[in-house]
Amino acid sequence: MTNTWVNQAIEKIEADFQRSAETHLIKLEISSLDGIDIYLKDESTHPTGSLKHRLARSLFLYALCNGWIKEGTPIIESSSGSTAVSEAYFARLLGLPFIAVMPAKTAKKKVQQIEFYGGKCHFVDHSSQIYSESEKLADELKGHYMDQFTFAERATDWRGNNNIANAIFEQMQKEQHPIPKWIVMSPGTGGTSATIGRYIRYQRLATQLCVVDPEHSVFYDYYHSHDLSLTCKEASKIEGIGRPRVEPSFIAGVVDDMKKVPDAASLATMNWLERLIGRKTGPSTGTNLYGVLSIASQMQRKGEKGSIVTLICDPGERYLDTYYDQQWVNKNIGSLEQYQTQLTQFEQTGQLS
Repeated sequence: MTNTWVNQAIEKIEADFQRSAETHLIKLEISSLDGIDIYLKDESTHPTGSLKHRLARSLFLYALCNGWIKEGTPIIESSSGSTAVSEAYFARLLGLPFIAVMPAKTAKKKVQQIEFYGGKCHFVDHSSQIYSESEKLADELKGHYMDQFTFAERATDWRGNNNIANAIFEQMQKEQHPIPKWIVMSPGTGGTSATIGRYIRYQRLATQLCVVDPEHSVFYDYYHSHDLSLTCKEASKIEGIGRPRVEPSFIAGVVDDMKKVPDAASLATMNWLERLIGRKTGPSTGTNLYGVLSIASQMQRKGEKGSIVTLICDPGERYLDTYYDQQWVNKNIGSLEQYQTQLTQFEQTGQLS
């Protein structure tokens, strides 16, 4: 059997990568912090607008090299939106049909972007249904179920090779505190935290990894209990992160600490960040940054100095009809006032308490 099509497909993905620049590292200016620097790696500037662009590229290369994707193979993925947008992009690049299995409440903008890239959306009522429905569709269509929740942690070369951890440490080289004291990451598949945590250990770095989990997600409880059977009946309200089950790609052993972040805190911090950088980001970025501010507050109390790095996961324009709509927030999240007050206090004192 000839591998001509597979070879050409890999060449197209590699050429696409060569056309892309590395994403920016943004330093926040917060005068209340003494000797503590906060950085945001802006993954929203990828061609498909999110951190998941890296994952989608890796998943396609992994599947092609494993012989799972051939010319014409339908691609099916279970997703809360962003991974599906990125996979639709790569499916179009390779001329492959693509179907995203997603919760019905997925942001309309993500649905539109998937369709823009030629993909189709298949909706389910609850996020827990996306797995079995994806397997069913792949079987019926004789396609390949990409299964990001299983393969995210193994599709990326965590030792280096232009992964996100490698990029962060290279970009930090000329900063005042070049080796971050902490990197903070929220879990979706768990693949990014696995990549970062493994890279830190492989390179024998002093950096610690903190994973921040939203409400209605099992990762935080699993980290402390090690109970793989944990499930969550209510779906996470912070789109793109938090899961109703313990995903195979979440590797608890590479995580140094976990924090639970209230949904209202995520949104308040998302809005607070807009005032600092002049543009909107998604709610998972708010989750990340609230975790960063909590760590910075602890460091300040202890008199510690150093740098903390987290991610801008995607742009806020995808969420104008949800997280940036006050009526939607009132109905689904509730008052943000408690955390808005906290953030004002942080600006003045460097403390979140």
